[in-house]
Amino acid sequence: MRFVAKTLYGLEKVLSEELVILGAGNVQIANRAVLFEGDKSLLYRANYSLRTALSILMPIADFRIRSKDDLYKSGSKVEWDRFMDTDDTFSIVPVINSTHFGHTGYAGLILKDAIADSFRNKTGRRPSVDTSNPRILINLHISNDLVTISLDSSVVPLFKRGYRQEQSVAPLNEVLAAGIILLSGWKVSATLTDPMCGSGTIPIEAGLIACKIPPGKFRQFFGFQRWENFDEDLFEKIKLECNSQIGISPVKISGSDISEQTLQHAKANVVKAGLSDVITLKISDFKDLRSADDHGYLFLNPPYGQRIQPEEIDMLYSMIGTTLKHNFSGSTAWLITSNKESLKHVGLKPKEKHILFNGALECTLLKYEMYQGTKKREKS
Repeated sequence: MRFVAKTLYGLEKVLSEELVILGAGNVQIANRAVLFEGDKSLLYRANYSLRTALSILMPIADFRIRSKDDLYKSGSKVEWDRFMDTDDTFSIVPVINSTHFGHTGYAGLILKDAIADSFRNKTGRRPSVDTSNPRILINLHISNDLVTISLDSSVVPLFKRGYRQEQSVAPLNEVLAAGIILLSGWKVSATLTDPMCGSGTIPIEAGLIACKIPPGKFRQFFGFQRWENFDEDLFEKIKLECNSQIGISPVKISGSDISEQTLQHAKANVVKAGLSDVITLKISDFKDLRSADDHGYLFLNPPYGQRIQPEEIDMLYSMIGTTLKHNFSGSTAWLITSNKESLKHVGLKPKEKHILFNGALECTLLKYEMYQGTKKREKS
């Protein structure tokens, strides 16, 4: 079967590597997505185990159209009773880039009618639409005249792990946090510190990786569990296999924040994730911290400046650069921000740059290698 794993811009390669490890076939990178092939077992495992996927789609129909009527005709020919019945509720998520449709919602209405009429013609009954909690979620993608209809096997986006009890202002997306960690090349032999941890997303995602805890372990529901062909015994077997790999973290993971209230949010999330013995949290100003060893990793997600005065944000970024240089010699630091102007105040030359998105915000992820002394001294 063919599948499409959707992800955030910039994480496509990381996701493709995850899929290869899971045993996916014919893995191909696309824009904000990775195409792959596999069986029902892989579909279940991908939803349960992938750290950088937002959702997994299963295409069920591809065709070309020359008019709006063609969408109705071809949509009616899909064997919908293979995937749902008249007692199911459904909803359609349209993603449209075509001159055939004036607005996105209209294409979704046409497909809705095609599905309803298909059942009515066969059974005299039709399934109902439920946009808030549908049993079946259908993705309609139209690019020019090419139409792809898919079933969403996740329904609830996979970044909603299930461990977040509390959140700070503008929390980091869980998929993005996991992607940054995997992109960094961090190994569980190195300590990891997040000195501006907010609600704890980066330390928690690192803890899940270190302990080999599947990100789907905390979720109560996946969309494929409502499909007509759902195999409960197979899914339980896969969950047992994945959970059997869970172990004790061999590495020290810590987080800190200057706000006591924010840190309380982080602690609640750490407890929910079952990582209280893995992650150490404390109240601290970043400038007062020192490196735990000479080869540790730091991950910083400082305020971008939407709620802080420009002068204050520039001073913050300057402090970050000074603290990294003087207090974290030998460490590797990764910083993500959408504030390109304030980055100039860090005063350090990055080793790598990556473009990522945090929601609608285009962000830059930078790697800083904090040498012990200057490069010139090291060479001499």
